[in-house]
Amino acid sequence: MRCLRRTVATMLLLIAAAPAFARAQPTVSIAVLKFGTVNWVLDVIRHHHLDEANGIRIEALPLATTQATLVALQAGRVDCAVSDWLWVSRQRATGAHWTFFPFSTDLGALIGARGTAIHSLADLRHRRLGVAGGPLDKSWVLLQALAREQHIDLAREAELSFGAPPLLNQELLAGRLDAVLTFWNFAARLESRGLPVVLPMSGALHQLGFKAPIALVGYVVSSRWARAHPRALAGFVRATREADAILATSNAEWRWLGRRTGARSPAELRALREGFRAGIPAHWGPAQQREAKALYALFARVGGRKLVGASPTLQPGTFLATVRY
Repeated sequence: MRCLRRTVATMLLLIAAAPAFARAQPTVSIAVLKFGTVNWVLDVIRHHHLDEANGIRIEALPLATTQATLVALQAGRVDCAVSDWLWVSRQRATGAHWTFFPFSTDLGALIGARGTAIHSLADLRHRRLGVAGGPLDKSWVLLQALAREQHIDLAREAELSFGAPPLLNQELLAGRLDAVLTFWNFAARLESRGLPVVLPMSGALHQLGFKAPIALVGYVVSSRWARAHPRALAGFVRATREADAILATSNAEWRWLGRRTGARSPAELRALREGFRAGIPAHWGPAQQREAKALYALFARVGGRKLVGASPTLQPGTFLATVRY
């Protein structure tokens, strides 16, 4: 009986302590696109309880547009959002305090129509080219920079159509475009259907002289929040990196995750899986950040103030100094 009383007392103490323990776990809130690929990472974190294992709770706020996620961040509704360091640097040049650490090195690819004889940038002359993301899309700026080195002015010599990635995919498949430059996940879906990859943007970067993949897309937080919440930040970084490691090595995880990706076939899921894996940053430190600064200079030269804002150089503090790997 005494043993039973002790057991009951211990259980009551644990129950009483549970709310306090939950409150002691810091929460990281993140704004995400409803169908963005960062959701795959968050799904894996939830599935394996990686946030709890790292002493935090992660709360996601799904929103319809990238602009809405950034508005939520700027309004203080969330602690974190996903963007690129061009946006961070442009904001810092106006006195803001956002800072960046990597999510993905994935950019996009130039995909040709089925049966269309496009094998090089020169073949795009007088062809119908769809560009996802608008005139200031980073992949479009890179493609123009590479084309200029080959004495090709794509803005003048190609028949351009800017549009949303799903629409451009449909137009390419219907034969109303000769090629599209689109985001990596939409390129993967086209590749899975047998359409040729003319040029991945990683290849364009290599041809432009960059030696290693550069993480353009990442997690953005306030530098003040990072200083005030080092435990939450460290737990978030560990949880996301652990999820990346699972996605990098486990095909079984992708089979479970498949329906969340929207893949319509095993081939499409494989293409998404391999594309995502290729974009997981292996390293993030001084060497990679130097490459990023050089890439910023290229963006400033080709895209001008419309792309980078008032600062011709990457702003100090754009990269969160405490996150290295």
